Amino acid sequence: MERVVLIKYGELTTKKGNRKFFINTLYQNIQKKLAGLNIKISRDISRMYIEFSEQEIDTVLKKINQVFGIHSYQIAYKIETDLDKIKELAIFSMKEKTGTFKVETKRVNKKFPIQSTEFSRQIGGLVLKNNSNLTVDVHNPDTTLTIEILDRYTYLYTDKYFGLGGYPVGVQSKGMLMLSGGIDSPVSGYLALKRGVKIDCVYFEAIPHTSIEARNKVIELTKKLCQYTDTIKLHIVPFTKIQEEIYKKCNPEYCITIMRRMMYRIMEKLAKRNKGLVIINGESIGQVASQTLTSMSVINAVTNMPVIRPVACLDKLEIIDISKKIDTYAISILPYEDCCTVFVPKHPVINPNISECLKNEEQFDYEKLIEETVNEVQTIVIHEEEKKEFASLL
Repeated sequence: MERVVLIKYGELTTKKGNRKFFINTLYQNIQKKLAGLNIKISRDISRMYIEFSEQEIDTVLKKINQVFGIHSYQIAYKIETDLDKIKELAIFSMKEKTGTFKVETKRVNKKFPIQSTEFSRQIGGLVLKNNSNLTVDVHNPDTTLTIEILDRYTYLYTDKYFGLGGYPVGVQSKGMLMLSGGIDSPVSGYLALKRGVKIDCVYFEAIPHTSIEARNKVIELTKKLCQYTDTIKLHIVPFTKIQEEIYKKCNPEYCITIMRRMMYRIMEKLAKRNKGLVIINGESIGQVASQTLTSMSVINAVTNMPVIRPVACLDKLEIIDISKKIDTYAISILPYEDCCTVFVPKHPVINPNISECLKNEEQFDYEKLIEETVNEVQTIVIHEEEKKEFASLL
């Protein structure tokens, strides 16, 4: 009696002409995630099936729970489409159940001799006869025994588990995530991955004003995001010279605004260098001075590249809930400041004027500094598996 993980696609089935591409990408991502395990994966237009060794089931389930594009899955019994064998298996699969139940039959194989409703009634009777701890409730049962009858095989299952949903990572092009050490940006990275976007991460550091611990914090956050894909490049930007010039030459109230404008300019150059099509960040409307709509508009004015803000309309508690779910919260609250918090002025402007920004930027040769900075960026390639995390240093 064989068990398989039966995966259902959900949103992927709405893709019509592109469905095959989405399913193939999901198939490849699951293959990568389960590499090294004793499994076999098969697929069709509506389902995917993972055959596994019983001793590896916990590992298989843990890993597929980190794969975007899976709407739901069941651990199903697989048996030949034979009337007597199906009945025998139905009795076996329900022998330990208690409470109320119902039977649902999905007769994909129309050559099967018994109609779905009648077969469900027959199986329900057999289950009741062999398990006195069960009663029928077709409206709100404790357990639903589902029987899917296909041409060659039939699948029986009682439990349904929900996956992460979304799209498989890689069905979209690459985005460049501004990853600070805070709570919001890792959540934005997670949500971008959920929509199928492959990401590179970019961290701005200002040593000695920021610490190596702050960098390591960002590396740990990147590792957490790596659970949902295979490899992420982390670009470490030496931002010290630019930040010091800003705080020497510019109006203190405008320093954060100018700093963010410089970051966006650098992000655009890194995106073009690394084939990224969008900038992604953790800005949430109104959360801090640089995230008012006026500030966003003025900061955004330095680039024509699209900027995606996945958490823009979430409140802080909603963002924190997601960060705890993806296990980044405990890392994000470690007390190591990044360059966005280490020099925060007492009264940052919340409604900046773009002409005032331009006037401040004329006070130093930022284009030369940006060019130097981009040429000094260090890139670490982080892989999902711990033993490979720092295998590549570019």
